[in-house]
Amino acid sequence: MAKKKRIGFVGTGRMGANMARHLKDCGYPISAVYDVNKEVAEALATELDCMHSPTLAGVTKASEVVITVVTDDAAMRKIFKGKKDNLLMGAGRRVFINCATVSPKIHIEIEKAAGQARASTLEGCMASSITQAREGTLYLMVGGKPRTFERVKDILEALSSNTRYIGPAGTAAEVKALVNMVMNINTAGLAEGLGLGAALGLDLALLREVFAQTGANSRVLETDGEDMQIRDHECYFSAAHASKDSGIAAALARKYRLNLPLNDATKAQYDRMIEEGLGELDKSGIAELTFKGRHRTKRRKKKAN
Repeated sequence: MAKKKRIGFVGTGRMGANMARHLKDCGYPISAVYDVNKEVAEALATELDCMHSPTLAGVTKASEVVITVVTDDAAMRKIFKGKKDNLLMGAGRRVFINCATVSPKIHIEIEKAAGQARASTLEGCMASSITQAREGTLYLMVGGKPRTFERVKDILEALSSNTRYIGPAGTAAEVKALVNMVMNINTAGLAEGLGLGAALGLDLALLREVFAQTGANSRVLETDGEDMQIRDHECYFSAAHASKDSGIAAALARKYRLNLPLNDATKAQYDRMIEEGLGELDKSGIAELTFKGRHRTKRRKKKAN
């Protein structure tokens, strides 16, 4: 049996940490972890009995493969192109698997930069939850060079129940942007349907059951419907992230001169959540804007005063 590669993690929030825990359970040596939140990284390093690296370059040095789960394009550029410290310092022969939902262009940019450092990159776009990260049942969409994919296929398959190779750098990110665009639109639509149902005085449990058996059914109904009804918005995928991801889709549409009115309206709703201080609620929290009598906007509060 081939020796399992040493794996480092950059970004140890709930997704990254649970991926690291699962790979540790699968017998992969977790070499080092790094996060801008040092306390979170230190706690995970203690739990996994690995190094908490104070630098990005230290993660690269200790690892053969580095998995990154960061927030956005700016964070990706910082970890790979920071002037004083970055992952590409001494990165020869390393493979970087970048799992965050970022723009397709940043994956292409980072792949080029990694090539100049004699390293390789893949995008491992995830369409799954925190629970699935812990269980190793992620749905992964992979983009990059086929030979790089083959080098780390065992790791990707350990993390997922379904790994789909999409194509060259940027293509998996394009698919992920569309997945999240449609998911966000579905979420906003469900919130409006349930909100109107509540205003009509309908039994929302009954309404959700009818939705599930008709053309109103969706995966979002299964994951978010009851939460919208009972106002349980514990964060698994934040409204702020939903806004960012809908924005990625909007940028792609502008590039190809395509009009996406539903995506634009949905992004506006999530932007409003951020403005109203609700951005860290789960995306199901969009229901707070549609159910009658729930959330009063800051503008209305000012008028009331």
